[in-house]
Amino acid sequence: MPDTTTSRRTVLAASAGLALAQASPAHAAPRRREPARFAYVGCYTTAQRNGHGTGITAFRVNGPGRWERLSVTETPPNPSFLTLDRTQSYLYAVHGDHDRVSAYAIDRRTGLLTALGSVPSEGTNPVHLTLAPDNRYLLVANYATGTLSTLPRAPDGRLRPATQVVQLTGTPGPDRSQQTGPHPHHIPFAPDGHHVHVPDKGTDRIHQFAYDAATGILTPAPAVVVRSGSGPRHIAHHPRRPVAYVVDELNSQVTTYDCDPADGTLTPRSWLPTLPSSFTGDSTAAEIQLSHDARFLFLSNRGHDSLAVYPVSEDGTLRAPRWTPAGGRQPRFFTLDPTGATLYAANQASDTIAAFETTKDGRLHRTGTTINTGSPVCIAFRTR
Repeated sequence: MPDTTTSRRTVLAASAGLALAQASPAHAAPRRREPARFAYVGCYTTAQRNGHGTGITAFRVNGPGRWERLSVTETPPNPSFLTLDRTQSYLYAVHGDHDRVSAYAIDRRTGLLTALGSVPSEGTNPVHLTLAPDNRYLLVANYATGTLSTLPRAPDGRLRPATQVVQLTGTPGPDRSQQTGPHPHHIPFAPDGHHVHVPDKGTDRIHQFAYDAATGILTPAPAVVVRSGSGPRHIAHHPRRPVAYVVDELNSQVTTYDCDPADGTLTPRSWLPTLPSSFTGDSTAAEIQLSHDARFLFLSNRGHDSLAVYPVSEDGTLRAPRWTPAGGRQPRFFTLDPTGATLYAANQASDTIAAFETTKDGRLHRTGTTINTGSPVCIAFRTR
């Protein structure tokens, strides 16, 4: 990776502008995935977030739900979202309500972390980060200030100052407490590695960008304006079909989009509720993820405290969901283990992670194992 010695800051304005069906050819062999060896858990640590955690906790994974606590690495406050680099040699964390992104080296034998320092996130309350496919740049979404930043990686895993900062624009949505301005909540790459979609909870938009792998520069395209007051939060891309799914936090719905393979443009197709009609209480939707074979879409609800499972039809359309209790309160995050056989729900308000076995028909069954850890809000797995 080239050594970028000159920091170039560019400010851009984004335009305000599963009944079961097989989702892959019958002859396609399932991809074999390695089981997790280590798990890293991010958390909230501050009173402002009612945090009970103390840093990034490392666990050795001895089997589904059988985790052995190895260490807790002290970090800046609220190491709330984590990601590993493509070699699984380095771990990166954003720090909620603050303005830092930190880097850690991973000991390949023990799984323990060594701090490599931090850099400014170029905005307040960074909530998500993702590495470019070639491992050269880290993209960060700053919720409170409505900015996106591009941070180069050095060969030793450390982060360098931002080379680009994008200021998002748009009219705030109708919720005066949750939609005060641009609030990007997710910044993942599309499967092609050349486009980035950024759900913006604050302006009811999904910002769209082309990504230049050579420079790490994001070039904005017209944003997708979604239903007023929906508060789009996270997006999941189908790995083989030009389809994406967005969980809308504020109105508790999931929207299916067609995704143009040429330019990455999203076009809404249909939507379904994330809550059963019998539930009349307060709830907000949170995380979203496809099963590894893309036959099911999983989603979490905070308030209803459930995991919704949607069968995915062959054309990518979602079918009516079924619900499973999340095994705790406020499942802000969940993820599948690397094999796809176990789903782990991080129940922030219960200080627990609940383990579920996933079945071939998309059902979730509690393993009976609960992992105790303070205010968990993210899990990252390492397989080697």
